[in-house]
Amino acid sequence: MRYLPLTPADRQAMLGTIGAQSIDDLFVDVPESARLSGPIAGLPMHASELAVERHMSRLAAKNLAAGSAPFFLGAGAYRHHVPASVDHLIQRGEFLTAYTPYQPEIAQGTLQMMFEFQSQIARLLGCDVANASMYDGSTACWEAISMARRVTKRGKAILSGGLHPHYVSVAKTMARFTGDQLVTSLPTLSPEPDTLDLINAIDADTSCVVVQYPDILGRIEDMSALAEACHARKALLIAVVTEPVALGAIKAPGEMGADIVVGEGQSLGVGLQFGGPYVGLFACSEKLVRQMPGRLCGETVDASGKRGFVLTLSTREQHIRREKATSNICTSSVLCALAMSVHMTLLGEKGLRQLAELNHVGASAAADRLAEVDGVELVTDRFFNEFTLKLSKEARPVVRQLADKGILAGVSLGRLYPGVEELQNGLVVAVTETTTEEDVETLASALEEVLA
Repeated sequence: MRYLPLTPADRQAMLGTIGAQSIDDLFVDVPESARLSGPIAGLPMHASELAVERHMSRLAAKNLAAGSAPFFLGAGAYRHHVPASVDHLIQRGEFLTAYTPYQPEIAQGTLQMMFEFQSQIARLLGCDVANASMYDGSTACWEAISMARRVTKRGKAILSGGLHPHYVSVAKTMARFTGDQLVTSLPTLSPEPDTLDLINAIDADTSCVVVQYPDILGRIEDMSALAEACHARKALLIAVVTEPVALGAIKAPGEMGADIVVGEGQSLGVGLQFGGPYVGLFACSEKLVRQMPGRLCGETVDASGKRGFVLTLSTREQHIRREKATSNICTSSVLCALAMSVHMTLLGEKGLRQLAELNHVGASAAADRLAEVDGVELVTDRFFNEFTLKLSKEARPVVRQLADKGILAGVSLGRLYPGVEELQNGLVVAVTETTTEEDVETLASALEEVLA
């Protein structure tokens, strides 16, 4: 049944009030040549719900889904097993609220979840405080750069060559409107990140240095020396994490001196879903909390002394004076944050460490096997569950050939960095707990055939 709030009598009364005879009179300013006189050519007429479902299912069947093929895609979006209980729990009534939890008395379940999520993220990223989530990792990265400008009163941000190029692209788009100067570079097919170059580039105008951990090639670097160099010049260190499962095995960025840690939480609780929605993570040191964008949920007590939860910090211009606002971020990705929080709760600290170990062990075995293939060179020597291979041929057509064989082999650097000649043979391969030994052997055999 269609939702039509106005009756024919209501419409006639409205038309009579404005002096129009019919709805068509409202469109007299539109030239007749631009008006539709009938159905749009090439578009099907309306169909039953069952017919539409069948049609859309046929279209969907043309996709090669992650779970139906050997899957090695990563580069910021990862396939992990999401327990069925996650989907069940996020649909419980305690977490349902009308649009957004401005009225705490009817949104206690959602607010408590946000509070717990903040606690989990702060501990995971090694920071004092985390907000209730952002849109996604790329916009969280930009918000961190913008926050660094407010804190330091400087306008130059140095972005590592190992930062995901999509994150760099978002930052460049936003910097066009703020006037921030972004110093960027490209990665090299080297086992060593560009840490020394970043340290040497810091000057008195630098607001922040942005590094990814692990970076786009899967490389892992201790950030302690870089943090010290930033702080010596009164700049901030921003760390970007696109694979939070890694933090079950490697040291958290905040513990190495990062002032702001942002990232993408999709790996935990949120499926790939053909590109979204995702959930942005944002955490920082306590002294910077007043400059943090987004919203914070806090714990309090009501008039009866009972524990309750409320929004304690909302920093967008709708809530406070525009000149005091730190961001125009309008909401948080609450449903995805809830899914991530549920998944982390089900795992617990021990479970997350075990999951991380499964990922690393599987990736190490895969890297060793693929490095045995003629025409394949392993670039990354320190990695978590993602590493880069240098092929004897351009990677993009190789990836296409393997996809035609039903193997999603990885992400070619030529796709991420079109036109950059020295990166065209690079292939980023991700291995998670969903990858089997048979999958790895299938990829290795297919690579041997394609590279021969």
